[in-house]
Amino acid sequence: MNLLYESDSFAVMHMLANESGEPAPIASPPTLERHGFEIVDKRSGKEVYLDGSWAEMFQMHIQAWQQNTPTQEEVEDTLERYTGLAQQPVLVH
Repeated sequence: MNLLYESDSFAVMHMLANESGEPAPIASPPTLERHGFEIVDKRSGKEVYLDGSWAEMFQMHIQAWQQNTPTQEEVEDTLERYTGLAQQPVLVH
């Protein structure tokens, strides 16, 4: 897990598949390696986990931010759009 962004209102983590870097044992059934993003809305105490096409869309935002450094307000406006999906309460972080 890599912390990508943190402010008083939000935290964004990139969750990596096979984070340990260890290959799966040969006897194990194959698994789909997936990366995702967890966005925590500290104000509401809720989180949303993005994977699949949602994660791909969010990755495009991150790539755009790397090319054109946004203001904190621009980043948080984007994060707020995603946290509308948040239903899971944050229990431990």
